[in-house]
Amino acid sequence: MAKTQRWRRGRSAGEGTPVAASPEEISEETPEAAEATPDDDLGADPEQDLPAAAEDAPEDAPEDAPEGLEEALDDDLDADAHPPLPHVPDRSGLSGRLFGGRAPADVVALQLLQAAHAKQAITTALAMGLVAAIAGRPAREAGVVLVTVLVGQTILGWHNDIVDRQRDEAHGLTGKPIAAGRLDPGTAWYAVVVGFLLLLPLATTTGAKAGAFYGASVVVAMLGNIVLRTGFLSWWSWAVSFALLPAYLSYGGWGGQAVGSPPEPAIVVLAALLGIGVHFTRAVWGLVADHEDGWTYLPLKLGLKLGATRLLALSTIFTVVIVVLLVVVGARVGLSR
Repeated sequence: MAKTQRWRRGRSAGEGTPVAASPEEISEETPEAAEATPDDDLGADPEQDLPAAAEDAPEDAPEDAPEGLEEALDDDLDADAHPPLPHVPDRSGLSGRLFGGRAPADVVALQLLQAAHAKQAITTALAMGLVAAIAGRPAREAGVVLVTVLVGQTILGWHNDIVDRQRDEAHGLTGKPIAAGRLDPGTAWYAVVVGFLLLLPLATTTGAKAGAFYGASVVVAMLGNIVLRTGFLSWWSWAVSFALLPAYLSYGGWGGQAVGSPPEPAIVVLAALLGIGVHFTRAVWGLVADHEDGWTYLPLKLGLKLGATRLLALSTIFTVVIVVLLVVVGARVGLSR
């Protein structure tokens, strides 16, 4: 009781300021006084006592988060908030505008065009159309002849690349779409079938007999891509297929009404020789690959003896001479009897 009175006198004397108690007084304090200490501590400003790192820490971050975890979480959130954009085709440039942003290698029509041996097809078609016009055929018939031969030569080009796809791939010929994998062989075969469905009505437009001769010419050329191609008689299909072309022109007539007449024998022989000349001229460009594959056809034998340059020169001269003879003989005796 006396100690309690002394504590009260000390409080009034210090005007509300508690006097530091001695160790004996602290030890004898009641439990209620000891429990008042945490309440006084909680009365202080918590923000002043928190460390600076705690103010910047995220609310939901774990206390013992490993180093770098917060950065990984931020990256995941950014990836979810900004998903990858879909591929947008590049439509810049001429090819981008023409092909809808696709690369030329992805356009099937362009790959079919490249596999069709377009130069040879266009040259042969123009030549046949010109011959038809010189022979006195009406313009519409000459136009049909041109389109028919163009389709037929295109079919032959596709078939040739289909047959040679393994050889072309082995020799690394990037200019062959089928061998390079840019054009599926099934797609090429489908194009061949569609081409024949288009060729039949075109060929018979100028007569059933004329259409039969031209169809036979295409079939023989296709057989030449497979049969006796690597041996001494490789020229046979070229000679026969070209020899059938004068009959296609001489028996023709618009709408199948004209019966026509057989072609002049001299024209047929010259046409066959022209086919052989074209065969030799074209073979020059593949002599190295054909020799590696063990072919023994006549152009290769001559090329090994004469050299590729001389063979090309002789083949070109031979072909030009035959063309001149066709013009001269055609002007004298005509195309048909």
